[in-house]
Amino acid sequence: MTARLLLAAALLGGGGASAVTASAVTASVVPAPLPSPGTASRARAVARAAARYDDTFRRYGKRFFGAGFDWRWFKAQGMAESNLDSAATSRVGARGIMQLMPATYHAIQSKDPALGAIDDPEWNIAAGIRHDRYLWRLWEPRVDGDDRLSFMFGSYNAGEGTIGRAAEVARRMAAGAPQWAHVEAVAPEVPRWRYRETLGYVRKIRAHHGAMRRR
Repeated sequence: MTARLLLAAALLGGGGASAVTASAVTASVVPAPLPSPGTASRARAVARAAARYDDTFRRYGKRFFGAGFDWRWFKAQGMAESNLDSAATSRVGARGIMQLMPATYHAIQSKDPALGAIDDPEWNIAAGIRHDRYLWRLWEPRVDGDDRLSFMFGSYNAGEGTIGRAAEVARRMAAGAPQWAHVEAVAPEVPRWRYRETLGYVRKIRAHHGAMRRR
């Protein structure tokens, strides 16, 4: 019975109504408990933390890739690298939001002396996106369209030499310009490569970017 029918039966006291107790009526009309008061505030705190570096990703995305490029790709990369934790340090020594190795950071810094310390979130993000631009241009003559993003991110994770070897195997398989789907297919055949890590990394970036677009 619905709450309204149960209540009517109890008040009329007829037929099967005698079997309906006051507690059953009361239970049927009690509303669902409200969410914990802390739930909404925690959600807002998570949202604020996720948006903390948006202006920095926008600024350097525009500087190194142009105004028409979707800066959320770089935020998605930062989420995949460190969950946007500026204090993150990997087991091999990569540091900051964009998880740059100190040697890589210093090489980038030598070309752009305005960059400050590697542990400063702004400079770490700036250097990561500048390195992305280098990889983007590296793949421009060889890869078309949206696929170039995957080659760029894959190279950021595994190194351009490793992805270059994988692309060569993929090119022979495809008898033409390599596609990222071909790289995924031949990945186990490419030596000296933790391919599961790299393929998962690229998928994670795309998943984060897709989630941001849906929001």
